[in-house]
Amino acid sequence: MQNQQLMTSLNNGVQMPLLGLGVYDMYKKEAEQAVSWALEIGYRLIDTASMYRNETEIGNAVRQSSIAREDLFITTKVNNDDQGYEKTLKAFDVSLQKMGLDYVDLYLIHWPIKFTRKFTWKALERLYHEGRVKAIGVANYLIPFLDELRLEATEIPAVNQVEFSPYLYLEDLLKYCQERRIQLQAYSPLVRGQRMSDPKLLSVAEKYQKTPAQIILRWALQLGVSTIPKSSSFDRLKENFSVFDFEISAEDMAYMNSFNENFRIVDDPMELL
Repeated sequence: MQNQQLMTSLNNGVQMPLLGLGVYDMYKKEAEQAVSWALEIGYRLIDTASMYRNETEIGNAVRQSSIAREDLFITTKVNNDDQGYEKTLKAFDVSLQKMGLDYVDLYLIHWPIKFTRKFTWKALERLYHEGRVKAIGVANYLIPFLDELRLEATEIPAVNQVEFSPYLYLEDLLKYCQERRIQLQAYSPLVRGQRMSDPKLLSVAEKYQKTPAQIILRWALQLGVSTIPKSSSFDRLKENFSVFDFEISAEDMAYMNSFNENFRIVDDPMELL
């Protein structure tokens, strides 16, 4: 049973786990096995995308699980090439068919593509109003994109999924989203392992007798940021989920906020403006 402390209430009242599994760069049996293990461990949020080319495997794992569909939270995203009003509606049908599901819990615009994003959002609003998705949102939307969307949208995004970590601490974006009841969600929260030997991080990990990954994930959760670390290793999946038995002090949270170095793994969305 999902612990209530792991949940956040989106701006439309839908409940979403704060911690989930991202499945980027996982394919075929690896993807299916990772999701099966994650569900066994206690994960209830699974985040995929058309771009990841593994929706079929994620759907297989979900359907083969003994967990009731209503207790799971499944996210997918419209691919960049499928953006635009009619193309998005068709792409959603394809994603749903691949996963073998009746609905998805969250459907996101994967990237703010310049000439199509406003039409793509209108398609998401239609899917939401028709009840085919429980919530809609965006990914890689920095403040200028969110400001633009406000002028056109009839629905406020429920979630904004962006690259976010102690080393890319987007404090202004976090405050912006919190003020507007948009749930910020972090992908690549563990910086794909590239900062795990940082002496500052190691000192905090040693203090709490936790791994560097656990410290980063706990930091995000205490900021109220949903986080979707990726792993296909059973041991790592367990490690990443074992972050609810301790709390980082306010002083150490502030210290970790100072780790920011604007370090990006993924392209800067501002280059799409």
